[in-house]
Amino acid sequence: MGKNNDLGVMILRVALGFLMLLHGIAKIQHGTGFIEGVFEQNGLPKFFAYAVYIGEIIAPLMLIVGYRTRLASVLLGGTMVVVVLTAAMDKLGQLTEVGAWAIEVQALFFFGALALFFTGGGKFSASVKSKWD
Repeated sequence: MGKNNDLGVMILRVALGFLMLLHGIAKIQHGTGFIEGVFEQNGLPKFFAYAVYIGEIIAPLMLIVGYRTRLASVLLGGTMVVVVLTAAMDKLGQLTEVGAWAIEVQALFFFGALALFFTGGGKFSASVKSKWD
């Protein structure tokens, strides 16, 4: 079987979007109270917590269908930066008891989004072609 970069990009897009969307669905079901508390502890307004719906619902849906993949990647990557800066900085240099990086999930989401930023959505996407896609 030959190389198929577009299929690989689509698999990454759909997997990353689906896995993050599950986090967003949990926020719909349980609310943003935890995030409001984290923001408040960091001196940020609690209403910023509602931006989680952009990073965990809208951006993942955009990735899944391949619409404005690079924009969606920036939104998802930015969400991960905020997560680390507000809730996981103390874990940045830590490993778990099984040798995993303590923020490996956040890192995988961030670097997956970064990869998609540079590749774009690929041929199997609904993206309107622009200078950003």
